[in-house]
Amino acid sequence: MEDKKMVIIQNPDGTTDEVELVTYLIREDHTGSYLVYSKGEKTGEEEDEVIYISRIVANGSILQLSEITDDNEWNEVQSLLKKIANA
Repeated sequence: MEDKKMVIIQNPDGTTDEVELVTYLIREDHTGSYLVYSKGEKTGEEEDEVIYISRIVANGSILQLSEITDDNEWNEVQSLLKKIANA
């Protein structure tokens, strides 16, 4: 059985969550990186695992997560995920 890689994220309200690192993505032009993670939540009849994807933003020596709101950026992230799924 594969060991899960866990990371701790701090929420905007100061609380923390331990989440499972699914993978991380780096844009081909190296202008952005993304954290793909799970909180262990399941959804639907098939009980598919819910995953979250956030942009990683450096703020000094601290890495922060930011919501992806731009449709073009979402399309690029989906393309990166498809490359992993098809590999």
